[in-house]
Amino acid sequence: MADSLRDLLLKSGIVKQLHDSKPKPPPQSSRSAYKGKGAKPAHSGGKPHQSQNKNTSRPPSKDQSEIDLAKAYAIRAQTEASERKRVEQEAAEQARLRRERKLKIQQLLEGKTLNKPDADQPRNFEYGGKIRRVHVDAAQLAALNAGELGVVQQAGRYFLVSREVAEQVRAIDAHQLALLVEPGSGGMADDGVPDDLMW
Repeated sequence: MADSLRDLLLKSGIVKQLHDSKPKPPPQSSRSAYKGKGAKPAHSGGKPHQSQNKNTSRPPSKDQSEIDLAKAYAIRAQTEASERKRVEQEAAEQARLRRERKLKIQQLLEGKTLNKPDADQPRNFEYGGKIRRVHVDAAQLAALNAGELGVVQQAGRYFLVSREVAEQVRAIDAHQLALLVEPGSGGMADDGVPDDLMW
């Protein structure tokens, strides 16, 4: 009984097994390195090897997400630029068409306006949400209220013209026709106010 517990354990080999409990990796020979297609790697009782623990559904790396974000921003910037260009082209086309219409109306009105410098009667009418005024004489006022004459707006001025010219202006650009009373309305506007009312 002189032997201590430690000595007894060493003699029996248990202590050695406790100290060497870590398994040694098996030696790899050139034969065991290649096991062929479809062969599973040998699995020892320890932790699985790093390559066996790969997760194929992990999120993309930081570099990949930055590349995707940069692509998205580039696509968005390109889309916005093309949309801006398309809007600018449409605006330029609309401006060109407006200029052409104004030029046609200006050519149409040359020598056909009936405004008189000595006309003293104002004829008020609504145009563009505001009350506008053109000066006429008594005969022109009667003809304007009967629908025989019309008023055309051009370059900020109001021109008295014949009904035929007013109809041609309406065909080119209806917005430029400021006043044209429908014949047979009896000189009354839609609101029941006489057209020749002086206010």
